[in-house]
Amino acid sequence: MRTHFDEVLKKSSENKITNDQFEIESRLYMSYWYGGLYVVIEGWKRLKLVDVAVDQLLESRNVGLLKRYRHGVFHFQPKYNDKKFLDFIVEGENCVEWIRQLNQEFGRFFLQWFNSNKK
Repeated sequence: MRTHFDEVLKKSSENKITNDQFEIESRLYMSYWYGGLYVVIEGWKRLKLVDVAVDQLLESRNVGLLKRYRHGVFHFQPKYNDKKFLDFIVEGENCVEWIRQLNQEFGRFFLQWFNSNKK
């Protein structure tokens, strides 16, 4: 979903989509990506995985806000702009940079794990 989200951002910067299309597509891909990333956090904690860079990012208060965001994405919300979505974006600490860095560090960790466990 991150890749699709980045493609929408690129199309927007090149004026290849309307503002309405951008609003719908960017929110769709971003929300699915963010919600899915929280599921990875849950698995990380449940499996008690350890990595200095990932663990440091998971100390952020953004984790709790992202959990609420995830619930907003994957459970029915009667209001389109529910507080669950807005709190992460408004109250989160550098939430865009944080989520991209977390995504990158998870990718690095799991790629290293996969490469070291190949048979």
